Formats: sequence, C-alpha cells, structure tokens
Amino acid sequence: MILVIGATGYVGSRLVQVLLDEGFKVRAASRSIEKLKSRLWSNHPNVTLTELDMLDFDSAQKACSGVQRVFYLLHSMNPKHIDFEEADRRAAQIMVELGAQAKIKQLIYLGGLGESEDNLSKHLRSRAEVASILKIAPFPVTVLRAAMIVGSGSASFEIMRYLVERLPVMITPKWVSTPSQPIAIRNVLNYLVGAIGKEEMYNQTFDIGGPDILSYRQLMRIYAREAGMSEPKIIPVPVFTPRISSYWINFITPVPAYIARPLAEGLRNEAVCKEERIQSIIPQKLLTCQEAIKIAVDKIQHHQVESHWTDAGRMPPFEWVNSADPKWAGGTVFNDIRTLTVRGGTKEAWQAVSSIGGTTGWYYANWLWKVRGWLDFLWGGPGLRKGRRHPHELRHGDAIDFWRVRALIPEQRLLLIAEMKLPGQAALEFKLIKHSDDETEIIQIARFLPKGLLGLAYWYAVSPLHELIFNGMLLGVAKASGCPISKGARPLRMKLSELKA
Repeated sequence: MILVIGATGYVGSRLVQVLLDEGFKVRAASRSIEKLKSRLWSNHPNVTLTELDMLDFDSAQKACSGVQRVFYLLHSMNPKHIDFEEADRRAAQIMVELGAQAKIKQLIYLGGLGESEDNLSKHLRSRAEVASILKIAPFPVTVLRAAMIVGSGSASFEIMRYLVERLPVMITPKWVSTPSQPIAIRNVLNYLVGAIGKEEMYNQTFDIGGPDILSYRQLMRIYAREAGMSEPKIIPVPVFTPRISSYWINFITPVPAYIARPLAEGLRNEAVCKEERIQSIIPQKLLTCQEAIKIAVDKIQHHQVESHWTDAGRMPPFEWVNSADPKWAGGTVFNDIRTLTVRGGTKEAWQAVSSIGGTTGWYYANWLWKVRGWLDFLWGGPGLRKGRRHPHELRHGDAIDFWRVRALIPEQRLLLIAEMKLPGQAALEFKLIKHSDDETEIIQIARFLPKGLLGLAYWYAVSPLHELIFNGMLLGVAKASGCPISKGARPLRMKLSELKA
C-alpha cells in the first residue's frame, strides 16, 4: 500500500492516477474527504480515501497505519497558517515518528531546488528544512528537488500565464533574469513513480530538472509565442521587493498573496540542478520548456486541466447550511428561497445550473457581480479572479469565482459556499425536482449566517436587491436551459425541512 499525502494537490492528484495506472494500491490522503471523493480516481478499486491533518497526531497515525511507502507532498502555504514554516516543521517531525512506528520501507519527498548558503527565501528554506528533518528518519528517504513545475494549472505556471496575457508591458523585479531549470509535470511524475523501491535512491537527494536553463523572462516569451500572443515588453527595475511583487501578482492574477509571496521570493534564488545522477537511474525523455508549455497551453484551451492549484486546501464549513431550524445553534440563518418551473427535463436545467459563473457569468446583472468582486478584492478577498476550472463540468471543491463547490449531485443539487469577505457565512444552492416527464422545478436558495451586528446590518442592507438579482438569476438559468417557463419565478414560503422532503 502506498500513501500519498497531499492527494488533492496539484502534483498529488495526478500522481495518484499514475500510480493506479501502474497497478499500485493507493491510500489517498488529504485534509478534505469531499475533495478526495470528487476526483476521477476516487472510485477505483485500488484506492482508499483518508481524511488527514498531519498536525493532528491521531489523524496522521491512522493514515500511516499499514502502509509500506509514502509520498510526502505536503506544504502549509495557506491563510490559516501564518507561520507556515513552523507548521511544515511540526508535520515533518510527526511524519518521522509515525513512519518509524509503521516501519515504512521508503518515503519520497518532493522539495525545491536551492542551496542553503544562497540566502534562500522562506518558502525554499522551509522545503530544505523539511527535507533535513525527514532525512534523519530511521527508514529510507528519497528527496527529489525541483524548480518551477511546468504544467497546466500549477500556481507558478498560472502566474506566468496571467502576467503575459494581461500585461503587454511589464515593469518587473530583477528576479525575471534569475536562471532556473524548469521541469514538465509529466517528467516529475515519472521520476516520482520511478523512485519507488530503488535501493540506490535510498537516503539520497536528487536534483530534477528539464534540459533548459532559462530566466523567467525567457519563459514568459516562450509562453507568449505558444499562446499565439505578442511577446510582452519586460522592463526590470531594482525597486520591486518580494512583498511588492506578491501584491502585484495578487492584483493581476487569480493567485492570492499568501501563495504569490513565497513563490515570488523563491524566484530570486537561482534554481539550477547541481547534479544529474537521476537521469541514469530513471531514464526518460525530458521535455523542453517549449514542449512543456505547448502541452499546457493545449490542455487549457481544450479544458483538459487534470489538477489545479485551487484544488488544494481545506473545504469551507457548511454544517450551518444543513440545519432545517432557522434558529440554528450558531445564530439566526436568513434564507431567500425562490422557485420556477420549466417544461423540460432535469438534464437541460442542470446544464444551465452547472455552467454558472466564470466566463458564463451569473445570468443576470453581471456588472453588479463584477462590482461585488472588485469590492471583495479590495477588502482582501479573492474577488472573481479564480474563474472556473472548466466552463461546464463541476466537481467537489471546484472554485467558481468567489464561491466553492461544497456539495454536488448531478441533475439534483449544487451547493456553493462563499469564500468572499463577509461579516458572516453565505451559501447559494440550486435544487432540481422532476415533477413529470416534461416538467422540472428549479429551486434557488440563498442563505446567510450573520456574524454580529455588522452581519445583521449587511443582510438587511442587501435584502432590497434580492428581488432584482435573485429573481433575475433564476430567470436567467431557465433561459439558459432552453426550456419554456410554465410557472414564473416567485418566492417560496416553506420550511427547509419541508423542502428537503
């Protein structure tokens, strides 16, 4: 049994599929069981799903029990860990202790390139420290160190993509000229899987990289050519600090500052392989940066992105949403419930519901949604910049602008939990009820759990807009389904317990 820690992350999600294709039995572990269940491989007969918090000893002990090998793909760059270095340090220490108890045969860790004497960024310094903690374990450890991973959906690649697509002229930090040795995601996966059981790789550290040593400036120009765009004009200046760079990246791209900053800081460090021993141990064709970027661009254009940086992390809470009691133990939950009936099946209605957000928009008053997105961004939230992974397909954990898919039953239910900045918690839900062969009811439920007096003031302030926005959105869903309306949009006066029945 192979344990993959970080199975819903960018690399981990793809690694699980490769391992299953190779015939391995896999225990896929992540902080969110719902996200694990949403992966295409979740129902594979050789995979088991485990909810894991490496900082929770009991949770980690359960995940490590009975496994022979471990892929350690964990990092703590998220807004809940202000000190991600300490979180990563503690998680690595727990892994060493539990790995020894479980008597695992090998741990494989994917870290970052960079030498300790080169004044590493916090991100790379933390990766190096985790590697040093793991290497003192009483079981075999294999460390692979990579620079930027080139593939559709990775955070580093998305930063580059959006900068090029949105800025024909860039004033950039000096780090755009720092040399690095990127590697294609498929080459990373081949190295990870190839390292399994190779005794010559036990207790060893290997640098992995592609055949090219390029600057970030050169990478952006390659991307522009492969995407059919004009090459951006790049003007490096010395006054851009990593902090300023991260805020700029946060402003221009969907990648939030808490991720952008450590990545931007890391770009100041030269990330070039110091040795190439792994190429003789695990031979493979290494894709050039141009080849890797071309494949990534093609996948983006054809909506075939297998994993995305937004996939990682814990799901937002939703317990309060499922309460049928309007006076829930956590406070008053406000509900705005509206319904509409169309002549048609649930399939047509679901196509409209599941396409909401992103490039499709919100079916009514999109300019108001954009204003709300800008206000959220100015308050430190994600705004509408995350968009969607795919214009029509959805899975658990997908980002939809400033919402997150929390529950999903095709042709029956879609529950979105808000990730925007709010004085409370918000949810938007759609339910489809088939009344006959040619008639479907679409129920739209907006919920809000206010926090304090400000939350109450917020709900009452926006309530006058509900008649306009929520009615318009529901009518827009019906129009997008292509089905004629048999009963128009109207408020639904009933208890949620009755609605569930």
